[in-house]
Amino acid sequence: MSVSQKIIDETEQYVLHTYNRFPVVFDHGEGVRLYDVDGKEYLDFGAGIAVFALGYGNKAYNDALKGQIDALIHTSNLFYHRPLLDASKKVIRHTGLSKVFFTNSGAEAIEGAIKAARKYAYLKDGSNDHEIIAMNQSFHGRTIGALSVTGNAHYQDPFKPLMGGVKFADFNDFESVKAAVTDKTCAILLETVQGEGGIHPADPQFLSQVRRVCDEKDILLILDEIQCGMGRCGTWLACDQYGIRPDILTLAKALGCGVPVGAFVLNEKAAEKSLMPGDHGTTYGGNPFALTAVSAVFDLFEKEKILEHVRELTPYLEMRLEELVSKHDFLAKRRGMGFMQGLVVEGRPVGEIVKRAIEEGLIIFSAGSDVIRLVPPLVITKEDIDEMVVRLERAF
Repeated sequence: MSVSQKIIDETEQYVLHTYNRFPVVFDHGEGVRLYDVDGKEYLDFGAGIAVFALGYGNKAYNDALKGQIDALIHTSNLFYHRPLLDASKKVIRHTGLSKVFFTNSGAEAIEGAIKAARKYAYLKDGSNDHEIIAMNQSFHGRTIGALSVTGNAHYQDPFKPLMGGVKFADFNDFESVKAAVTDKTCAILLETVQGEGGIHPADPQFLSQVRRVCDEKDILLILDEIQCGMGRCGTWLACDQYGIRPDILTLAKALGCGVPVGAFVLNEKAAEKSLMPGDHGTTYGGNPFALTAVSAVFDLFEKEKILEHVRELTPYLEMRLEELVSKHDFLAKRRGMGFMQGLVVEGRPVGEIVKRAIEEGLIIFSAGSDVIRLVPPLVITKEDIDEMVVRLERAF
């Protein structure tokens, strides 16, 4: 029996089976490659589901975290600390918004955004019957609140009844959004690029129209950039490429590049007229260790010119993926932005392709029921892209 199989068998005795994990036990990583306990090497085009943007073994990132471990890890949010100042300044500078609240995860960021939107509406009229419009085929997390605004029955049905006051419209269909708006609507929530739903970027006109109706009716626009933000699309935020600013923004994943941290960020209007002392809190959110990671990520993105790198290589990545589409009949099309790309598969099970790719030493994921998702570390090279294509074709 291999070392991997022994660890897998023992783990299954103790861990609740909520994941159908691939039979791989990772040991360490270097750059954009991972190695399992049996010594096999994998090219990583999944980045821990769009998390590990800087790749593995970045010395400056690791040293920053090691230094903070020796200094201070936790204080609670009843006190101030320097990493809170440093990280919050950088978040506000790069988002163009006003105030930030740090969480432990993306789902918690969504929960905070929902609460802020409802409190904003409550302070206007004292009513508790406000509604949020979310999108079909969206994904925002697995807590009850986040599930309630996730437009996919597969995730919702076993856990109903969910949070009330949620309507669903169709992504990139403004008329369906407009039809759902009433005097009770307090927020419209959407991903700038739908991730789990199949890698669907927002149509520029659609996003502009949603922003306009929010302005006209004093509805808060919440953009979920947990997966598509933090440089993955070639700009700090995907919405930067649309010339749109939300009232509330959610971030996580690459915000900490592996350390569990998320955030919801509010513009001045939403920040001044929503959550007050006592309305929201977290024991671990925004602790010195996590915010040292956030601060280091922003610094390294700038120092290593990560955004410029993504923009420079995106045309090459898209070209190589388009070549695959042209070559293989079962690939219908490519879609995506930056280093968040999807290949639409017809007539073959995506799960089998993903499984076979991992056997070939290529880490990829699925999105929706028919899309191969590629969300690599943002430091990949042309050579890595070429190697990805070779391994993916072997998997085909």
